[in-house]
Amino acid sequence: MLVKWLSILLPILLGIYLIVYTYEKFTPEQIAEIKGYFNNADYLYIFVAAVIAVLGNASRAYRWKFALEHMGYRSRFRNNFMAVNIGYLLNLTVPKSGEISRAVIVKKYDGIPFDKGFGSIVAERIVDMVILLLFMLLAVVLQFDIAKAFILDKIPLNKLVIAAIVGVFVFTALLMVYLYSKSPLILKLKKHVSGLKEGVFSIVHMEQKWAFLLHTIFIWASYILMFWVTIFTFEETSSLSFGAVVTSFVVGSIAIAFTNSGFGSYPFLISKILLVYAISETVGNAFGWIVWTSQMVVVVVLGALSFLLLPVLNRSK
Repeated sequence: MLVKWLSILLPILLGIYLIVYTYEKFTPEQIAEIKGYFNNADYLYIFVAAVIAVLGNASRAYRWKFALEHMGYRSRFRNNFMAVNIGYLLNLTVPKSGEISRAVIVKKYDGIPFDKGFGSIVAERIVDMVILLLFMLLAVVLQFDIAKAFILDKIPLNKLVIAAIVGVFVFTALLMVYLYSKSPLILKLKKHVSGLKEGVFSIVHMEQKWAFLLHTIFIWASYILMFWVTIFTFEETSSLSFGAVVTSFVVGSIAIAFTNSGFGSYPFLISKILLVYAISETVGNAFGWIVWTSQMVVVVVLGALSFLLLPVLNRSK
């Protein structure tokens, strides 16, 4: 219970701290300037980005059915779509709770065993993590000098090395405990893990793996396209290069992936990375808040509608 509450509160407290830290540095004139950017923004591009976000969610919902069908289970697209939307919404509260909710929803309404459904979602997340790592690599290749300067400026090299060593040590220790421990808790965990294997490996063996891959490409293309479209919201950001867009997208994705939603951390990091591209911190901050807020509005609206419609459209269940 304590871990659960800490996973909710710590990212929120971090976000609040970053907001206070950022705005305490701004003068009243700079804050007025930020408000002016909000007033003069071209929100047509935000609307276009929102439409792209909906298409990306739909593609993710459709992609999911390939893994489920490989295991012999059928789920309706509308349930998959609403489950995806609800999952994103719940991830704003308890981290990763959305993945559990997706498996619960298809179990309740389409009769798919929880461990199989959850295993397929874990497999999706593994694929998505690989794609994010590839984007990170692309950002480094395209903007090597800038990425190196940004990372080392924010996190000194010695701390990166220490973090890497600690990470390898902790991972090795946990792996050894999992492999050799006879603890009832570990044995129970192994039993659950074995139930996930079919879902995880369904991607490798599925007949429609190429369709799955094409949808994966579309999903991530929609993410990067959403971000690229929003740069035209402000005249100051409209001339950003493709390399700058990819690098900023990766930084924003990391902020969202490692907190509940990127609250506070997303605008903070976006403003810092755009500063490297000679975009003032006031513009970068306003841009970060507009992008983040528009994404959260899409998540909340689609998630809330899905919560309301899911039981209505599945009355028989």
